[in-house]
Amino acid sequence: MSSRPRSVAEKYIADVLAGRVLTSKLVRLQIERHVRDLKEGKARGLTFNRHAAQHVIDYFPLFCCGVDGDYYEQPIVLDPAWQALLWILYGWKRKDAKGKPIRRFKVAYSEMGAGNLKSLILSCLCLYELHAFGEPGAQVYAAATDRKTARRVFDTASTMAQVSEYLRDRLLIGKENICDPSTRSKFEPCAAEDQNLQGLRPSFVCIDELHAHANEGVWNAFYTRLGKCRQPLMFAITNSGFDRNSVCYKQREYSEKVLQGIVPDDTWFAWICGIDDEGQEDFDWENETNWIKANPCLGGAVKLDDLRQQAIKAKEDPSYLNWFLRFRLCVWTTAFSHAIRMDLWDLCKLAIARELLKGRRCYGALDLSTTTDISAFVLLFEPVDEDPHWHVLPYFFLPKDNIAFRCRRDRVPYDVWAKEGLFELTEGNIIDYRFIRAKINELREEFEITQIGFDRWNSTEIVTQLGEEDGFEMVKIGQGMASMFAPTKRMIELMSTQELAHGGNRVLRWMASNMIVQQDPAGNIKPDKARSREKIDGIVALCMALFCAMAAGGSCYTEGEVKYV
Repeated sequence: MSSRPRSVAEKYIADVLAGRVLTSKLVRLQIERHVRDLKEGKARGLTFNRHAAQHVIDYFPLFCCGVDGDYYEQPIVLDPAWQALLWILYGWKRKDAKGKPIRRFKVAYSEMGAGNLKSLILSCLCLYELHAFGEPGAQVYAAATDRKTARRVFDTASTMAQVSEYLRDRLLIGKENICDPSTRSKFEPCAAEDQNLQGLRPSFVCIDELHAHANEGVWNAFYTRLGKCRQPLMFAITNSGFDRNSVCYKQREYSEKVLQGIVPDDTWFAWICGIDDEGQEDFDWENETNWIKANPCLGGAVKLDDLRQQAIKAKEDPSYLNWFLRFRLCVWTTAFSHAIRMDLWDLCKLAIARELLKGRRCYGALDLSTTTDISAFVLLFEPVDEDPHWHVLPYFFLPKDNIAFRCRRDRVPYDVWAKEGLFELTEGNIIDYRFIRAKINELREEFEITQIGFDRWNSTEIVTQLGEEDGFEMVKIGQGMASMFAPTKRMIELMSTQELAHGGNRVLRWMASNMIVQQDPAGNIKPDKARSREKIDGIVALCMALFCAMAAGGSCYTEGEVKYV
């Protein structure tokens, strides 16, 4: 038995295999692959170099320090999981055409939760590849879809190089590149908008947050150039995404096939963290024990209390759950999720006498349908000192002659709701906008309607009439993320804190239960009519009324929350 002491990385690997350290199934597959190759890899021309594996790990605390936050001016000592990742990635070698050892892996793909120092590690690796890996004439690139994102890795590396007396004396540190004159090597940021990507000869390229790439341009530009250098490495590291047609998900799918042994590719490395989605027990996202599967730095860079607070918010706010699953637990979600918890919605049934709403400032919003479908008009009343609630009065309109057909087709009791006074029925088989106009003018006699918001892409004659002939202040509101994310978020907040009072209107409740929100990569949300299984017109109108209140500086306005379009 060898008396050679085990490295930190080797101990982590042994602990994973023994079940003492919990990881995702895919990380465990990579570790099992490594151990299997230690026994069988020689037959395929593979060898493991412990010195090379430890060399990159030792580089971090010797030459790299944190540039902000908790790690400011502190030497970077890698967590055991990061050491294991780099131990496997850099320790394996294969032989080139001349029989000389070169690195085994050409591509590395990794998913990891936010806060696990992904970008910081890439900055350190770029410096290591520039002057310590030992490749003469190395060309090192930090790549991204835009230059600002690419510079994030580069600027951190530049700051670390300037702080290190050793690196500062040996490297030429410029605004756009860092050079090592002794080996004629360089390190630069580059982005999709750069025109010269096809002319590069990368020896090392890192791609941060691959999930945010809208197309395969950056990936393909570098992947097709990997054969131009003797031992190149392309390292993509990312959060999980939601687009299963994206370049990111394609690399994940290929990685899974490699780890599962479906595709034999000795040049492809994968380290995919995340809570597992096979089986209810494994996918218990509320179970704190599972969180380390997506966050190998849990207890270090990733604080348990921070994750707990975000998990509480995700449990209370369904629209936030997708963000939490994607960015903190590495689960591929969809761009769409349910936004409204109906138990919280039902707590907002507080009603108030219409007489007490008179004299309050209120905002209207009009969501017009096609001439045969539901149209909605919603009034939203600001709080007053004696009543801190935002009160909602919704009005819904349908053509009278086709209501029986709609009931059969949609299996929705429009006729019952109409008899209960929850729908205003207009004569004929199409919506009579004159009826809606008359209703709004009738309401003005009772309430102080400050503004009326409407969909700027669905302007009709009624909007012109309300503004130019009836004297209402009409506000155009786009239905995109820029306009709708802030009022949607605020509506959910008011519901969660029970500051919203909707009086238990059954049609509005039905629409709330139908609402699906679209979510962008930044976690912003907005109602999505196309994805919602049934009508959500009243909720959309409510969000537009909130937009008006926020833009006017109403009681729910928060500086910076609303973007005017």
